[in-house]
This record gives sequence, structure tokens and C-alpha cells, in this order.
Amino acid sequence: MIAPARTRSLTRGLGRASLVPAAALLVHQLRFVLAFGGGAGAQLARQGHAYLHSLVPWVVLLLGVAAGCFLRSLGRALAGQRSASRYTLSLTALWIICSACLLTIYVAQEFLEGLYATGHPAGLVGIFGYGGWWAIPASACVGLVLAAVLHGARWTLDAIASRAIVTFSPRVRSINPRGRRDLIRPRLEPLAEGWSGRGPPR
Repeated sequence: MIAPARTRSLTRGLGRASLVPAAALLVHQLRFVLAFGGGAGAQLARQGHAYLHSLVPWVVLLLGVAAGCFLRSLGRALAGQRSASRYTLSLTALWIICSACLLTIYVAQEFLEGLYATGHPAGLVGIFGYGGWWAIPASACVGLVLAAVLHGARWTLDAIASRAIVTFSPRVRSINPRGRRDLIRPRLEPLAEGWSGRGPPR
């Protein structure tokens, strides 16, 4: 049986990973739009990218999974349950990592298409030729959006959870330890404890 904490960690990881295929597809399509403009569709069909249309429903499904994971985390945040700590990486570092991952996915995809897709150029020409260098700025732009979404979602959940904790936490009354001691031990008169300011009569 998987522990609840591990289940929540896997859910968060699945939600974040579900955004990557959509971002990678966006980089691929944006590269052709920037390179060919209105003729991007014809170039996609000519170079063997027609199979991407069959991937769109799966990408939409993964986006639905990501949205469901976020709504689940949002429900926990509204109940005052904090998720994992905020990213230790800065937004800039996460942007660089996301951009590098998206560019790597694009290079691997184009390399495999050059090997197996009919009409697709092979080698570096198929990756960065025919306007393929547009994948670099496209990866940077989409990587920035992806990093902002990941950081923004975590910040939003943390802020909601913090406010829920403050709103629903019970008020604890402070107890005066000295006053409690006075209730247990009766206070004696000064004469009984030898605190009188004058001595006994002669």
C-alpha cells in the first residue's frame, strides 16, 4: 500500500509532467509557423508530420490530467493542507531547465523523424535546416510560459493554504502560570510566612 504522502508526491509529479507533451508539441508547431507562416500546414504534411494530428487527443487528455491534479491540490489548499515546499530553484533557473528540456525533445523528435518519416530530411539538416533554428527561440518562449505556470501554481496553492490555516485555526488562550499556581496553592497571610515588617510585641 502506498503511503498518503508518497501518493500526493506522485500526483504532483504527474500533474507537472502532463504539461510537458503539450509544451513540446507547441514548440514543434511554432517552429514551422515562424519558418513558413501560412504554408506551415503544407510543409508539415510534406515532411512527414501528419501523424501529429493523431497525438492531439492524447495531449488534450494529459492537459485534463494536469488540470485535475491542480484542482485536487487546490481542494487540499482550501482545507489548509500545505503541499511540498516551494521550488528552491529561481524562476530563471527553472526557465533555463524547461527551455533546455523542450529543445532536447524537439531535437530527438526531429532526429527520429529523419530516420523513419517519409519525406523528412535526415541529420542536422532535418533538425535545424529549413528554418529549424526557430526551435531555439520557440523553446525559450514556451519554456518561460511553462516555468511561470509551474511557479505560479505552487505560489497560488501555498498562499491559499496559508490563508486557510490562519482563518480556521482555533484561538488558543494563553494561561498565566503564576495565576494557575495561585489557584492550586492558597496564598498565606504575611504574618504566617514571616513577612511582617515589624517584630513581635515584647
